[in-house]
Amino acid sequence: MGKPTGFFEFNRELPKTRDPKERINDYKELYIEFPDVASNKQAARCMDCGIPFCHNGCPLGNNIPEFNDAVYQGNWKLAIEVLSMTNNFPEFTGRICPAPCEASCVLGINKPPVSIELIEKTIVEKAFELGLIKPNPPKHRTGKKIAVIGSGPAGLGAAAQLNKAGHTVTVFERAEEPGGLLRFGIPDFKLEKWVVKRRLDIMEEEGVIFKCNVNIGFDIRVDSLKKEFDSIVLCGGSTIPRDLPLPGRDLEGIHFAMDFLTRQNKVVSKLPLTGDQIKATKKNVIVLGGGDTGSDCVGTSNRHKAKSVTQIELLSKPPNERSENNPWPEWPMVLRTSSSHEEGCDREWAILTKEFIGEKGKLTGLKVVNIEWGDKGFKEIEGTERTLPCELVLIAAGFVHPQKEGMIDQLGVELDERGNVLANNYATSVEGVFAAGDMRRGQSLIVWAISEGREVAREVDKYLEGVSYLEGKEVSLI
Repeated sequence: MGKPTGFFEFNRELPKTRDPKERINDYKELYIEFPDVASNKQAARCMDCGIPFCHNGCPLGNNIPEFNDAVYQGNWKLAIEVLSMTNNFPEFTGRICPAPCEASCVLGINKPPVSIELIEKTIVEKAFELGLIKPNPPKHRTGKKIAVIGSGPAGLGAAAQLNKAGHTVTVFERAEEPGGLLRFGIPDFKLEKWVVKRRLDIMEEEGVIFKCNVNIGFDIRVDSLKKEFDSIVLCGGSTIPRDLPLPGRDLEGIHFAMDFLTRQNKVVSKLPLTGDQIKATKKNVIVLGGGDTGSDCVGTSNRHKAKSVTQIELLSKPPNERSENNPWPEWPMVLRTSSSHEEGCDREWAILTKEFIGEKGKLTGLKVVNIEWGDKGFKEIEGTERTLPCELVLIAAGFVHPQKEGMIDQLGVELDERGNVLANNYATSVEGVFAAGDMRRGQSLIVWAISEGREVAREVDKYLEGVSYLEGKEVSLI
């Protein structure tokens, strides 16, 4: 806990953001620096709650009261030691995690919860500033070689832990730089890429080997990989986007959200593009999908100086506060307004897309209709069908499963009913091959990906050594 009376004395506070009119002219981070004294007050709000539900709310099982108390005491060395026990990359989760821990904070029953995500980011950045985070290669090597396929948060988490156990880890990435969605999917205004590179440089100094521009199953066949390595860990993510096979889908001007975001990230980083940049400049943009990826499309379109941006969601508009059937400590199903929405966006709910409209092969509009949800699904509302003008549609409807062509087909691993790699306790149906992250559990959160990476590392370590001393998530509420 922090200060015994802290939650009475101090209100929840977060860093201020730069003016939206200013920040849409660049791709720099949104937030203004938060002073140490303010972080100290926020950590002081952590109460002696008896049963810290935040532990259970966090997929990593972070020891939140302990690092809050360390921050309150000004003990940054202890704070980063406690945080690093369960989280390899707090600089990522402290910026882009939706913070399920805060939704489970006991203080959140009747007051704004402790600002845990902010404190996490403050700890790791202060630790870097003070030189407390340094490369720490293992003192002994086991002689075992492991291939990790995919360098997103799950792959990086697995690689970091397996390297810590003394194994020689090679991470294969089909893109030109490692990081997965951290590198190419999330816009710089949410996660600047120097943050990713800083951690990757440390991992390389600790002995992790990264091989980019290597598409396993195509550039290297799986058979040769199995001969070279003692174990293979699949962390390739859920990469096949959910499509909308409606009339007019082949019109020019309709793109998947991740294609739009990836190319923009490459433009910001001055990397070569495969294909043209997708531009929203002076266009009426419609984003189909109300989640975080859709929000990222909104923010990027505003930076392109789009003529208008509209985000459409199939579901009904969430309430502003928890409903009676959504009590604490469940994840609150409430309306969320992101920084991108604050920069300018029309939002519409309970809208069904019916057809893409175009002229001479180019998109000009989107035919939609209002719907009403009931116990048996939804029904269209008569008289509400209309065509919205647009020259660019970005489909942000999520992902359905990993790519099967190439690696997965060659391995012959069993799949579950959703098309994900079936891996009980992270082990697949093929001896020595493990899977974690979105490739195993389906599209999820960064914090779940890191957790899965850590957990699969422990299982691989057990498989190779018979026992593992790697930390895992072992959290109990009693």
